[in-house]
Amino acid sequence: MSSLSILACGVHKSFGTGAQRTHILKSAGLGIAAGEIVFLAGPSGSGKTTLLSILGCLLTPDEGGLHVLGHDVGALNHAQRTAFRCQYLGFIFQTFNLFPTLSALDNIALSLVMRGLSAPQANARSLALLEQLGLQQRVHLRPAQLSTGECQRVAVARALANEPAILLADEPTASLDGENGQLVLQLLTDLVRQRGMTLVVVTHDHRIFPFADRIVHLENGRLIRASKPGDLANLSTPKEQRHERNGATVCG
Repeated sequence: MSSLSILACGVHKSFGTGAQRTHILKSAGLGIAAGEIVFLAGPSGSGKTTLLSILGCLLTPDEGGLHVLGHDVGALNHAQRTAFRCQYLGFIFQTFNLFPTLSALDNIALSLVMRGLSAPQANARSLALLEQLGLQQRVHLRPAQLSTGECQRVAVARALANEPAILLADEPTASLDGENGQLVLQLLTDLVRQRGMTLVVVTHDHRIFPFADRIVHLENGRLIRASKPGDLANLSTPKEQRHERNGATVCG
């Protein structure tokens, strides 16, 4: 059995107080194997982004346990979670979050300098990533001078720059047309597999499902089934998914 990068069991998350409290996740459980590519799918409001934020140590669950890379995240204080996130996790957001006044190269290099690399080291690693993503002719352009697809590739390069063990992406193709969405996901999954990283993606885009090893479907805050690309008719329930699947576990 492959080791687990992520194991979440009985995770519950709500927002608000009293009568205004909204329960977003309800006893959700999920195990993800090291090196696995898992997509979180489901309708708006199903809890996908909240679950991703918990797996990425950006939010803490109200109840339940979370182990990431063997660490009990619930036992870490705020400063320790921040340090853990910076060291081991990478994030890709649908809005790119690039600095508008910096070039593509500097957007990546700055994140590396802030993590302790020298400027020459940061520039060299950033340039190598941009070249891998086909942006070698665009390195000195600012985000406003790049296409939407190019901006997302810069965001991918920045997320990969610190060589995280786990990469989390929230709707990475939402701002892209079909052709650019396919291109970005192909480049991303190729690079992730080359590096042996674990990738978790929240998406509404069924066109990119073939890039996943496994698709976990959420509805009303619950994990309702897991399926493989091409086998989306699998309607098994979370209880039936507690056994090992593709080297990982889904626990209800």
